[in-house]
Amino acid sequence: MSDTPETSYYRHHVFFCLNQRDDGRPCCADRGAQAAQQHAKKRIKLLDLSGAGKIRINQSGCLDRCEEGPVMVVYPEGTWYTYVDNEDIDEIIDSHLINGKIVDRLKI
Repeated sequence: MSDTPETSYYRHHVFFCLNQRDDGRPCCADRGAQAAQQHAKKRIKLLDLSGAGKIRINQSGCLDRCEEGPVMVVYPEGTWYTYVDNEDIDEIIDSHLINGKIVDRLKI
């Protein structure tokens, strides 16, 4: 598989902000981001959707949208989401990552 603009290494690359702030400002870490990222990673592996040409779930530092968080972003589309619980994460996986349909109600 070549890494050209037409073909990316992963079909979807998902980043969960896990930033922790100590200055009192909102941060994704205080809103369950780590548990959500781990849930997504585990589910993608259980569905046999992880790896080259498939889906990669990563954690990231600050994505600078913590006030709207917790946040995650899906590439190559550049679609930003917020979520409340594992049901929201599952909906993003099922609708967007598997079926290619953006979840408008969770989009930011």
